[in-house]
Amino acid sequence: MARVPSAVPNALHRLPRVPRALTHRHRSRRPTTATLTLTPQPRPWTRAAGLVAVVVLGAWLGLLIVGNVRVPVGPMNTTMTLRPSVTGGTKINISPLGALQLDSHIAPVRLDVNVDQLDPERSQALVDHPERLSGLQDEVTQDIAHGTADLAVRSCVAVVTGATALGLAVYRRPRRALAAGGLALGLLAASGGTAYATWNPDSVLEPRFSGLLSSAPSLVGDARSIVTEFDVYQKELARLVTNVTKLYDATSTLPAYRPDPTTLRVLHVSDIHLNPASWKIIASLVEQYQVDVIVDSGDTMDHGTAAENGFLDPVEDLGAPYVWVRGNHDSLVTQRYLEGMKNVHVLDDGRAKTIAGLRFAGIGDPQFTPDRSERTGAEQSQELAGARLASALRDQRTAGTPVDVAIAHEPSAAREVDGTVPLVLAGHIHHEETEVMKYGTRLRVEGSTGGSGLRAIEGTYPDPIETSILYFDRDTRRLQAWDSIELGGLGLTTAEVSRHLPKENQPGATTSPSPSGTPSATPSTPAP
Repeated sequence: MARVPSAVPNALHRLPRVPRALTHRHRSRRPTTATLTLTPQPRPWTRAAGLVAVVVLGAWLGLLIVGNVRVPVGPMNTTMTLRPSVTGGTKINISPLGALQLDSHIAPVRLDVNVDQLDPERSQALVDHPERLSGLQDEVTQDIAHGTADLAVRSCVAVVTGATALGLAVYRRPRRALAAGGLALGLLAASGGTAYATWNPDSVLEPRFSGLLSSAPSLVGDARSIVTEFDVYQKELARLVTNVTKLYDATSTLPAYRPDPTTLRVLHVSDIHLNPASWKIIASLVEQYQVDVIVDSGDTMDHGTAAENGFLDPVEDLGAPYVWVRGNHDSLVTQRYLEGMKNVHVLDDGRAKTIAGLRFAGIGDPQFTPDRSERTGAEQSQELAGARLASALRDQRTAGTPVDVAIAHEPSAAREVDGTVPLVLAGHIHHEETEVMKYGTRLRVEGSTGGSGLRAIEGTYPDPIETSILYFDRDTRRLQAWDSIELGGLGLTTAEVSRHLPKENQPGATTSPSPSGTPSATPSTPAP
């Protein structure tokens, strides 16, 4: 190997050295691989989720701050607002009377209408010129249409402004902020399209009332007028919301509830479970709705002991005949005690009785489980009891005395009578359900009229007190409508009444299917 001349290393040795501090400073400017790896990069889905959160929050804040319009509707000044909602619908707040809720649409936005105050001049004009009431409906329709258009424009501005402002505050980039505003506008447009596609104009026929308006079903007519005079019923509902002179002077100007002699009223209660408050509620409803018959589908007691029998004594003073079937918390001791009381009709083994013009038949629960235990073969015993009841119903029909209403405690037993009776009532599950079964029989399951008794304190929230008023035509003995009544449970003071109409009773529907074998027209699709 050739040797390097000694002059070269000596020359290199004589070159001036770079200061060490400058070398370190130069190196520190160059990022290393380790430094680059430690800097976290947000994932795309995280950025997208953050943008959606900013859009939703900003749009909601925009609606809260500026997304409302003041609209004169008839003689009232109202405020219309869009609010985020899971179920959609329309809520009309009429202070201090309460609220009216309609299932008008399904979308992530709800329309709130607040009745703020009366316009003295317009109200006085209606009082001085009653003939103007005839054109009030058209005027109100036009006012609401204008208000809805203004609300749509205001809501678009509100959501875009809110989402853009929040996006600018969070991201500090105009492009991101504009993207948030555009996405908010798209979401609002999609919500409006969904509301339009699911719009239900018939929702006004089945409103839910709360507060003092829970007495509204007694203000808009009885079941007979609902079926035969539908246009009158709709006008009364419209007036209930729009005609201020009737809303704010309900005792003197709203139409009184005058019982129709062709309508029978049945109060359905179930699962009282030793709640003494239930008797006062039942007595009040009997008087308010002028009830003809009370039907109790069982579990009036909790343990079925003789010591509990004194709890049943108020039944004799409720003011209406009391039809009862045994539940799984009611013993034969309970049944015998009720059989000895005046005005009480105990039904068992398919026995039928005609009471207040309706023919009832029922069967007691084959199980006695006050400890809430589950015994082997329980479901089979329920089906067997239901089959026995169905056989008795067929025998009644053959004998020329068809039954109008069947009663069983458990829904599994009640389902066995499908096709043998128009209506069957049940309880047991402590919440309300209604369905039309395969062969045309309507099954109506009542909630707990005792708010589940002592079990009300077992859950996170107390169970509500539920009952219903069933309206029957005296001539056909068919169900025309029903009012579901729900009161707040233990310690609560809420009240809600909602009216329901069988689909076959609505305008344009054909005669309802007849499970009892009587001729009928081409049946329409049944609905609860």
